[in-house]
Amino acid sequence: MRLTRKRLCSALLAAYLLFSLYAAYCVFLKPRRSAAAASAAARTSQREKPGRAELFNLGAEDWNPWEADEKNSLQQNAANSLQLLKEKKPHQEQTELRVQIWGKAAIGLYLWQHIFESPLEPADVSAQWREGRLKAGKSFFRFITGPSVVPGYFSVESSDVVLVLNGREEGKISYATQWLHYAQTLIQTRKLRHVAVVLLGSEECRNEWIFPYLKSYGGFVELLFLVYDSPMANEEDVFQWPLGVATYRNFPVVEPSWSMLHNPRPYPCNFLGTIYKNSSRETLMQVLSQSGQDKTCWISAREEWRPQETNESLQKYQDALLQSDLTLCPVGVNTECYRIYEASSFGSVPVVEDVMTPGNCGNSSVQHNAPLQLLKTMGAPFIFLKNWKDLPAVLEKEQTMTLQQKIQRRKKLMEWYRSFKAQMRQKFISALENSFLPKDKGG
Repeated sequence: MRLTRKRLCSALLAAYLLFSLYAAYCVFLKPRRSAAAASAAARTSQREKPGRAELFNLGAEDWNPWEADEKNSLQQNAANSLQLLKEKKPHQEQTELRVQIWGKAAIGLYLWQHIFESPLEPADVSAQWREGRLKAGKSFFRFITGPSVVPGYFSVESSDVVLVLNGREEGKISYATQWLHYAQTLIQTRKLRHVAVVLLGSEECRNEWIFPYLKSYGGFVELLFLVYDSPMANEEDVFQWPLGVATYRNFPVVEPSWSMLHNPRPYPCNFLGTIYKNSSRETLMQVLSQSGQDKTCWISAREEWRPQETNESLQKYQDALLQSDLTLCPVGVNTECYRIYEASSFGSVPVVEDVMTPGNCGNSSVQHNAPLQLLKTMGAPFIFLKNWKDLPAVLEKEQTMTLQQKIQRRKKLMEWYRSFKAQMRQKFISALENSFLPKDKGG
């Protein structure tokens, strides 16, 4: 019995050894088909047994009940990866210019949110730091603004910079020169390569203080985009730039709507603003009163200028623009005013007092289109008046117009304003690319 048990154990051990040797041979010594051959064989098998029979040719270990879902997921992932690659590839291969814009004046918000039509984060206008990013043409822009943007206390991420400054009065000029000196130091230490400036200039076009900083005068600023009809503008390195809307009063980006375009407006005209003594605005009020149009138009005059608006006063002003066919735009210190652009945003035709104001701005005897040379050159569909005494005739003509005619006029104005902003955007980008990029890549 003991011998039989020994023989059984020996037989089992021998069988185990033989199986182990065979397994080792299969794993390590037996020739195997290549993956390509196996794949080809599988494709041949599939071609020979099409249709539902394919399901039964799969081994139990190969069958996957979620195959269709996984396939769709893989296809979706592949599509997403391809889209990301397409988006990333232009960024890597086509972006030739990276520009950081330092917004230290309110007109920077008009440039970014209205001209570039790009948002800022956070949306809170009182935030200490706001920024936005945009890819346009060959260029990638990053805009930063807010009280926390202080010289030496933020990251200079690009060697090409646009400074947005306010040079309207002495206090603003002093602050602007601090930024110019900071940029000049970065140029000298080779941390910056190119600098351009967008400048809210003097309303009397007294901008001589900027001359030493311009490259054409021996400085480092290659391009200047200057607000108002300055005789400095040559469209080569000094470009006239629009004043835009009063972003410092939180005037919003206005999105056109069907009702804005088609609804009848109850008021033929509006004027909400300050009446300065011995100004043409007093003449305007007299003309409106004498013609009785002060009762049919939306008129709200005040004697004192207020730099800030309350939410209530801003809403009242926007309602007046939205509900009036015309917006009266008398001159202030300069002919160009925020009201022109704000009225255009709402499709209310600006009636512009077309006279030169005192100072060094364009001379109408030399420059045919002055004042408002930029807007006139761009074909602004406004009503231009040399004297407010001509206003009653304009308002009488308004009474003869049908709603359809007014709708067509609004459409023309709003389309023009959209095109105007697009052309300003392209003008800005092209000037930067032509100046900042090497000449064999620019244009």
